[in-house]
Amino acid sequence: MQSDRRFTSAEMHATVPNSMSRQDNLESFFRDGKTVILPIDHGVAVPVPGLENPFQLIEDVNPYVDGFVVNLGLALRCGDLLTGKGICLRTDVYNTRLTGKGAGSINVYGCSEAEMVGATGVMNMLFPGGENEEAITQNCADLISESLDVDIPVILETLPVGLGQSKHYTVENIGFAVRLAAEMGADVVKTAYPTNGTVDDFKAIVDSCFVPVIVLGGAPMGNDLDLLSMVSDAMKAGAAGIAIGRNVWQHPNPMAIARSLSAIVHEGAKVEEALMLMKEPF
Repeated sequence: MQSDRRFTSAEMHATVPNSMSRQDNLESFFRDGKTVILPIDHGVAVPVPGLENPFQLIEDVNPYVDGFVVNLGLALRCGDLLTGKGICLRTDVYNTRLTGKGAGSINVYGCSEAEMVGATGVMNMLFPGGENEEAITQNCADLISESLDVDIPVILETLPVGLGQSKHYTVENIGFAVRLAAEMGADVVKTAYPTNGTVDDFKAIVDSCFVPVIVLGGAPMGNDLDLLSMVSDAMKAGAAGIAIGRNVWQHPNPMAIARSLSAIVHEGAKVEEALMLMKEPF
Protein backbone atom coordinates (compact mmCIF):
# COMPACT_ATOMS: atom_id res chain seq x y z
CA MET A 1 0.00 0.00 0.00
CA GLN A 2 1.29 3.44 -0.82
CA SER A 3 0.90 6.22 1.71
CA ASP A 4 -1.39 9.04 0.66
CA ARG A 5 0.19 11.34 3.21
CA ARG A 6 1.59 14.59 1.83
CA PHE A 7 3.91 17.09 3.48
CA THR A 8 4.80 20.70 3.06
CA SER A 9 8.45 21.64 2.85
CA ALA A 10 8.22 23.31 6.26
CA GLU A 11 6.69 20.23 7.84
CA MET A 12 9.29 17.89 6.41
CA HIS A 13 12.20 19.92 7.75
CA ALA A 14 10.70 21.30 10.94
CA THR A 15 12.96 21.00 13.97
CA VAL A 16 11.80 20.47 17.51
CA PRO A 17 14.50 21.64 19.91
CA ASN A 18 14.92 19.20 22.77
CA SER A 19 15.64 21.02 26.03
CA MET A 20 14.77 18.16 28.38
CA SER A 21 17.28 16.65 30.78
CA ARG A 22 18.82 13.27 30.08
CA GLN A 23 16.52 11.66 32.64
CA ASP A 24 13.45 13.35 31.15
CA ASN A 25 14.44 12.14 27.70
CA LEU A 26 14.95 8.62 29.02
CA GLU A 27 11.60 8.62 30.82
CA SER A 28 9.81 9.55 27.58
CA PHE A 29 10.16 5.85 26.65
CA PHE A 30 8.89 4.50 29.97
CA ARG A 31 5.51 4.26 31.64
CA ASP A 32 5.49 3.04 35.23
CA GLY A 33 9.08 1.95 34.73
CA LYS A 34 8.27 -0.30 31.75
CA THR A 35 8.37 0.24 28.01
CA VAL A 36 6.99 -1.10 24.75
CA ILE A 37 9.15 0.23 21.90
CA LEU A 38 8.37 -0.42 18.23
CA PRO A 39 11.44 -0.38 15.97
CA ILE A 40 10.52 0.56 12.40
CA ASP A 41 14.11 1.16 11.28
CA HIS A 42 14.55 -2.09 9.34
CA GLY A 43 14.58 -0.48 5.90
CA VAL A 44 18.36 -0.05 6.11
CA ALA A 45 18.96 -3.74 6.74
CA VAL A 46 16.40 -6.13 5.31
CA PRO A 47 13.48 -6.15 2.86
CA VAL A 48 10.52 -4.67 4.71
CA PRO A 49 7.16 -6.10 3.67
CA GLY A 50 4.74 -4.74 6.22
CA LEU A 51 6.29 -1.27 6.37
CA GLU A 52 4.89 0.05 3.09
CA ASN A 53 2.90 2.67 5.01
CA PRO A 54 4.74 3.45 8.25
CA PHE A 55 2.54 6.48 8.89
CA GLN A 56 -0.61 4.38 9.12
CA LEU A 57 1.22 1.79 11.21
CA ILE A 58 2.25 4.44 13.74
CA GLU A 59 -1.32 5.66 14.00
CA ASP A 60 -2.70 2.13 14.40
CA VAL A 61 -0.40 0.96 17.20
CA ASN A 62 0.07 4.33 18.92
CA PRO A 63 -2.21 3.55 21.91
CA TYR A 64 -0.13 0.50 22.82
CA VAL A 65 3.41 1.72 22.14
CA ASP A 66 5.55 3.99 24.31
CA GLY A 67 8.29 4.75 21.79
CA PHE A 68 9.49 4.20 18.25
CA VAL A 69 12.91 3.59 16.67
CA VAL A 70 13.18 5.39 13.34
CA ASN A 71 15.75 6.28 10.72
CA LEU A 72 16.38 9.93 9.88
CA GLY A 73 14.27 9.92 6.73
CA LEU A 74 11.12 8.87 8.57
CA ALA A 75 11.89 11.07 11.58
CA LEU A 76 11.93 14.11 9.28
CA ARG A 77 8.47 13.25 7.97
CA CYS A 78 6.45 11.96 10.88
CA GLY A 79 7.27 14.20 13.83
CA ASP A 80 3.62 15.11 14.33
CA LEU A 81 2.61 11.45 14.59
CA LEU A 82 5.25 10.80 17.24
CA THR A 83 4.17 13.59 19.59
CA GLY A 84 4.09 12.38 23.16
CA LYS A 85 6.14 9.26 22.44
CA GLY A 86 9.78 8.41 22.94
CA ILE A 87 11.60 8.98 19.65
CA CYS A 88 14.81 6.99 19.17
CA LEU A 89 16.94 7.87 16.15
CA ARG A 90 18.91 5.00 14.63
CA THR A 91 22.46 6.27 14.15
CA ASP A 92 23.87 3.42 12.09
CA VAL A 93 23.03 1.56 8.90
CA TYR A 94 23.13 -2.05 10.02
CA ASN A 95 23.10 -3.77 6.66
CA THR A 96 23.71 -7.41 7.46
CA ARG A 97 24.58 -8.16 3.84
CA LEU A 98 27.89 -6.32 4.16
CA THR A 99 29.66 -9.32 5.64
CA GLY A 100 27.26 -12.21 5.29
CA LYS A 101 27.73 -12.76 9.01
CA GLY A 102 25.25 -10.25 10.34
CA ALA A 103 27.95 -7.95 11.65
CA GLY A 104 27.68 -4.98 9.32
CA SER A 105 27.20 -1.56 10.92
CA ILE A 106 28.11 1.82 9.48
CA ASN A 107 27.68 4.91 11.63
CA VAL A 108 25.98 7.63 9.63
CA TYR A 109 24.39 10.03 12.14
CA GLY A 110 24.82 11.26 15.69
CA CYS A 111 23.32 13.39 18.39
CA SER A 112 23.20 16.55 16.28
CA GLU A 113 20.73 14.92 13.91
CA ALA A 114 18.81 13.56 16.90
CA GLU A 115 18.50 17.09 18.28
CA MET A 116 17.36 18.37 14.89
CA VAL A 117 14.39 15.99 14.74
CA GLY A 118 13.52 16.27 18.43
CA ALA A 119 14.58 12.71 19.25
CA THR A 120 14.71 11.71 22.90
CA GLY A 121 17.22 8.91 22.35
CA VAL A 122 19.63 7.31 19.90
CA MET A 123 20.32 3.66 19.11
CA ASN A 124 23.34 1.88 17.68
CA MET A 125 24.45 -1.70 17.17
CA LEU A 126 27.19 -3.32 19.27
CA PHE A 127 28.47 -6.74 18.17
CA PRO A 128 30.98 -8.20 20.69
CA GLY A 129 32.89 -10.99 19.02
CA GLY A 130 31.77 -9.88 15.58
CA GLU A 131 33.88 -9.49 12.47
CA ASN A 132 33.98 -5.68 12.78
CA GLU A 133 34.05 -5.58 16.57
CA GLU A 134 36.83 -3.01 16.93
CA ALA A 135 35.33 -0.37 14.64
CA ILE A 136 31.76 -0.87 15.87
CA THR A 137 32.80 -0.70 19.52
CA GLN A 138 34.68 2.55 18.89
CA ASN A 139 31.65 3.97 17.06
CA CYS A 140 29.47 3.20 20.06
CA ALA A 141 31.98 4.80 22.40
CA ASP A 142 32.10 7.94 20.25
CA LEU A 143 28.29 8.14 20.22
CA ILE A 144 28.10 7.80 24.00
CA SER A 145 30.79 10.44 24.45
CA GLU A 146 28.89 12.81 22.16
CA SER A 147 25.63 12.13 23.99
CA LEU A 148 27.07 13.36 27.28
CA ASP A 149 27.20 16.90 25.95
CA VAL A 150 23.57 17.02 24.84
CA ASP A 151 21.75 14.83 27.39
CA ILE A 152 20.37 12.43 24.81
CA PRO A 153 20.32 8.86 26.19
CA VAL A 154 21.85 6.00 24.25
CA ILE A 155 20.29 2.58 23.71
CA LEU A 156 22.88 0.05 22.60
CA GLU A 157 21.50 -2.96 20.74
CA THR A 158 24.08 -5.55 21.69
CA LEU A 159 24.22 -9.03 20.17
CA PRO A 160 27.06 -11.55 20.25
CA VAL A 161 28.74 -11.81 16.82
CA GLY A 162 25.90 -10.19 14.85
CA LEU A 163 22.26 -10.09 13.85
CA GLY A 164 20.52 -13.41 13.45
CA GLN A 165 23.43 -15.37 14.94
CA SER A 166 21.20 -17.22 17.39
CA LYS A 167 23.67 -20.07 17.86
CA HIS A 168 25.92 -17.52 19.57
CA TYR A 169 23.15 -16.13 21.79
CA THR A 170 24.12 -18.32 24.72
CA VAL A 171 23.52 -17.30 28.31
CA GLU A 172 27.23 -16.59 28.76
CA ASN A 173 27.55 -14.53 25.57
CA ILE A 174 24.38 -12.53 26.13
CA GLY A 175 25.44 -11.87 29.71
CA PHE A 176 28.78 -10.49 28.58
CA ALA A 177 27.23 -8.42 25.76
CA VAL A 178 24.73 -6.81 28.14
CA ARG A 179 27.33 -5.96 30.76
CA LEU A 180 29.71 -4.62 28.11
CA ALA A 181 27.06 -2.19 26.82
CA ALA A 182 26.29 -0.99 30.34
CA GLU A 183 29.95 -0.54 31.22
CA MET A 184 30.48 1.48 28.05
CA GLY A 185 27.84 3.93 29.23
CA ALA A 186 24.60 2.86 27.58
CA ASP A 187 21.49 4.19 29.31
CA VAL A 188 19.45 1.19 28.15
CA VAL A 189 20.57 -2.16 26.75
CA LYS A 190 18.57 -3.95 24.06
CA THR A 191 19.38 -7.60 23.52
CA ALA A 192 18.01 -11.03 22.62
CA TYR A 193 16.53 -13.53 25.04
CA PRO A 194 19.23 -16.24 25.32
CA THR A 195 18.75 -19.26 23.10
CA ASN A 196 17.41 -22.06 25.32
CA GLY A 197 17.79 -19.78 28.35
CA THR A 198 15.51 -20.08 31.38
CA VAL A 199 13.82 -17.31 33.34
CA ASP A 200 16.46 -17.75 36.05
CA ASP A 201 19.24 -17.52 33.43
CA PHE A 202 17.93 -14.24 32.12
CA LYS A 203 17.23 -12.93 35.61
CA ALA A 204 20.90 -13.41 36.46
CA ILE A 205 21.83 -11.39 33.36
CA VAL A 206 19.39 -8.59 34.19
CA ASP A 207 20.42 -8.53 37.85
CA SER A 208 24.07 -8.13 36.86
CA CYS A 209 23.28 -5.09 34.71
CA PHE A 210 22.90 -1.71 36.39
CA VAL A 211 20.82 -0.12 33.60
CA PRO A 212 17.44 -1.22 32.17
CA VAL A 213 17.48 -4.23 29.84
CA ILE A 214 14.88 -4.56 27.08
CA VAL A 215 14.31 -7.57 24.85
CA LEU A 216 14.12 -7.67 21.07
CA GLY A 217 11.96 -9.99 19.00
CA GLY A 218 14.14 -10.84 16.02
CA ALA A 219 12.75 -12.54 12.94
CA PRO A 220 8.99 -13.17 12.82
CA MET A 221 8.16 -16.22 14.93
CA GLY A 222 4.84 -16.88 13.24
CA ASN A 223 3.48 -18.14 16.54
CA ASP A 224 1.69 -15.85 18.99
CA LEU A 225 2.12 -18.28 21.88
CA ASP A 226 5.90 -18.44 21.44
CA LEU A 227 6.23 -14.66 21.15
CA LEU A 228 4.01 -13.85 24.13
CA SER A 229 5.66 -16.58 26.22
CA MET A 230 9.13 -15.20 25.49
CA VAL A 231 8.05 -11.69 26.48
CA SER A 232 6.33 -12.99 29.61
CA ASP A 233 9.48 -14.87 30.63
CA ALA A 234 11.63 -11.79 30.01
CA MET A 235 9.37 -9.65 32.18
CA LYS A 236 9.36 -12.28 34.94
CA ALA A 237 13.16 -12.15 34.81
CA GLY A 238 13.14 -8.40 35.43
CA ALA A 239 13.37 -6.93 31.93
CA ALA A 240 12.28 -3.31 31.70
CA GLY A 241 10.31 -3.96 28.53
CA ILE A 242 10.58 -4.85 24.88
CA ALA A 243 11.70 -3.43 21.55
CA ILE A 244 9.94 -5.70 19.07
CA GLY A 245 9.52 -4.76 15.41
CA ARG A 246 8.94 -7.44 12.78
CA ASN A 247 6.86 -9.61 15.09
CA VAL A 248 4.46 -6.65 15.30
CA TRP A 249 4.36 -4.98 11.91
CA GLN A 250 4.64 -8.24 9.94
CA HIS A 251 1.92 -9.79 12.06
CA PRO A 252 -1.47 -10.31 10.35
CA ASN A 253 -2.98 -7.98 12.98
CA PRO A 254 -0.35 -5.50 14.24
CA MET A 255 -2.82 -3.66 16.47
CA ALA A 256 -3.92 -6.84 18.22
CA ILE A 257 -0.44 -8.18 18.89
CA ALA A 258 0.76 -4.74 20.05
CA ARG A 259 -2.16 -4.58 22.48
CA SER A 260 -1.41 -8.05 23.85
CA LEU A 261 2.30 -7.31 24.23
CA SER A 262 1.47 -4.10 26.06
CA ALA A 263 -0.86 -6.01 28.37
CA ILE A 264 1.97 -8.35 29.39
CA VAL A 265 4.52 -5.56 29.84
CA HIS A 266 2.36 -2.94 31.54
CA GLU A 267 -0.45 -4.90 33.15
CA GLY A 268 1.31 -8.11 34.02
CA ALA A 269 -1.17 -10.13 31.95
CA LYS A 270 -0.62 -13.85 31.77
CA VAL A 271 0.13 -15.46 28.41
CA GLU A 272 -3.30 -17.05 28.29
CA GLU A 273 -4.95 -13.68 28.96
CA ALA A 274 -2.87 -12.01 26.27
CA LEU A 275 -3.86 -14.71 23.78
CA MET A 276 -7.55 -14.22 24.59
CA LEU A 277 -7.11 -10.46 24.18
CA MET A 278 -6.00 -11.08 20.60
CA LYS A 279 -9.57 -12.12 19.78
CA GLU A 280 -11.30 -9.12 21.32
CA PRO A 281 -12.57 -6.31 19.06
CA PHE A 282 -11.19 -2.79 19.27
